[in-house]
Amino acid sequence: MLKWLWLSLLALVLDQASKLFIDHSLQLYESIPVMPSLNITYVHNIGAAFSFLSEAGGWQRWFFAGIAFVMSIVISVWLKRLQAHENLLAAALSLVLGGAVGNLIDRLAYGYVIDFIEVYYQSWHFPVFNIADSAITLGVILMLAESIGIGHKPVLHSQHD
Repeated sequence: MLKWLWLSLLALVLDQASKLFIDHSLQLYESIPVMPSLNITYVHNIGAAFSFLSEAGGWQRWFFAGIAFVMSIVISVWLKRLQAHENLLAAALSLVLGGAVGNLIDRLAYGYVIDFIEVYYQSWHFPVFNIADSAITLGVILMLAESIGIGHKPVLHSQHD
């Protein structure tokens, strides 16, 4: 099922290209309204996805980098061992892998992750995120869908069952 790595690569390229564009086009904390409830806002996130543990004091950089590295290996082995019919799970794992590697690159290169997608409603603001976070989230949603049977072919029973 390594044929699905193109999806990891696509998520990784879109993530890194968008981060480079934001980094070269905006000043830190600059915000550009895109549409109601959506801004492009350039921030540095030293925590995990959606700013989890961003105030932890610095140790989290290597902790999250280590987790991302180990999980990337685990996911790669898992992908390799999938059966040919497990396409939804392969797509899900590939998205998670691409997103994890995208944020790992930032953590290793800069010590933080570049985030820029800000979603809000009135005074409520969701933590700013990026394409890698979106790929991971979509991958997890697809994994949950697959775990409840979505994407599975129905099993045909014989008359003797």
